[in-house]
Amino acid sequence: MSDPATSAGTQKNDMERACDLMNGDMKKIIDARIAEFRNLGRSDSYAIFNEMCFCILTANYSALGGIRIQKAIGDGFLTLPEAALAERLKSLGHRFPSARAKYVVEARKNAGSLKSVLEKAGSGSEAREWFVRNVKGLGYKEASHFLRNVGFTDVAILDFHIIDILERCGAIQRPKTLTKNRYLEIERVLADFAKKRGMNLAELDLYLWYMETGKVLK
Repeated sequence: MSDPATSAGTQKNDMERACDLMNGDMKKIIDARIAEFRNLGRSDSYAIFNEMCFCILTANYSALGGIRIQKAIGDGFLTLPEAALAERLKSLGHRFPSARAKYVVEARKNAGSLKSVLEKAGSGSEAREWFVRNVKGLGYKEASHFLRNVGFTDVAILDFHIIDILERCGAIQRPKTLTKNRYLEIERVLADFAKKRGMNLAELDLYLWYMETGKVLK
């Protein structure tokens, strides 16, 4: 059992450090990245589909690896037959080429309607429910990642970096499994923290990611 005083101090050291970054040069970089996400969300459905495929790839993989593969494949997410896409993913070093190719090909049925789906959603959390139900390969984390990357700011991406920070702070106990209810509970912890510091969840995620990894990715 952690000492409450130690936990509170750690929380200030870990979480408040992310807020401190808002007062420096990182704010311009983060603001620019958020603007890029919003612009992508205004693109056509096929550009949005390409970004969704990136988020399908990153599940149990790395963001850097997903970015590299996304650039290499480009329109192939829409055009390559499943076997050819799987072979391409394998040649590019993805850990799960066959499974991810299957998910991408199946997701093509929604490729032309994604912009409409996003426009009709009242919030990122509402849109997330649609994507989790309708797109294989997108769980709560991956759907949240995708929605953040197309301009929604009200969903949290609970990857191991964020879980580690919250656990160190004493804000949560590390979940054995991340069920829907547990995901939403932890998301509320982050949302409360962000609101008190004048941030949204998309901004907080990028600051925390930078603090933990030294990178601002997507």
